[in-house]
Amino acid sequence: MSVLEIRDLHVSVETEAGTTPILNGIDLTMKTGETHAIMGPNGSGKSTLAYTIAGHPKYTVTGGTITFDGEDVLEMSVDERARAGLFLAMQYPVEIPGVTVTNFLRTAKTALDGEAPSIRSWTKDVKTAMSNLRMDPKFAQRNVNEGFSGGEKKRHEILQLEVLKPQFAILDETDSGLDVDALKIVSEGVNRAKEATGLGVLLITHYTRILRYIRPDHVHVVVAGKIVEEGGPELADRLEEEGYDRFLDPSAPIEA
Repeated sequence: MSVLEIRDLHVSVETEAGTTPILNGIDLTMKTGETHAIMGPNGSGKSTLAYTIAGHPKYTVTGGTITFDGEDVLEMSVDERARAGLFLAMQYPVEIPGVTVTNFLRTAKTALDGEAPSIRSWTKDVKTAMSNLRMDPKFAQRNVNEGFSGGEKKRHEILQLEVLKPQFAILDETDSGLDVDALKIVSEGVNRAKEATGLGVLLITHYTRILRYIRPDHVHVVVAGKIVEEGGPELADRLEEEGYDRFLDPSAPIEA
């Protein structure tokens, strides 16, 4: 079992108005095999948390720690974090012209493992994962995310997750822009990966609809860069009914 631990994390970003604090003391402990949902209103810091864990240079850690099995994640480069077993599915995946999906996946797998995978087994694994995600086999020869629809981009992110086999997956609003059918297919891919490898999942979302397919063990509500409430899946159900208004009203009590 591996552990990803975040303690008193403070993060800021540079804007035209100057240095702006985004995260104001996040505490979170995840273990492999667990699914944690991060929920909250727009601008609460959810995506900032995801990109900070992954090592995006835009975000500056001004306090606190992130450790992975006791190792200091903040001292790792982005590629070192990936090799350690951290994976980020981005909300807005970027295009990589001139690089096919096939070459991208095999190069990434080789970099993670330190050696190229067997052609026979690798080809089988990729074809199986694509079939499960209902992706046309011709998709493998397209350039990464170039001309992809929103749904295709999200399926490609989960294809990476299934074949690269990280220890922790951070899914930043993977449900955004998906219709009901695509949402179900993507969710099934996440569940397969978790069942196959004991993956730990940090699922960032505004809405509870994806949580009908990927049931969380823990739910954390983030408002103004802090976790203001935590609970089990029943908390997500309550948010579905009540929304976030009670957290945004200074006069409303916040449960511990």
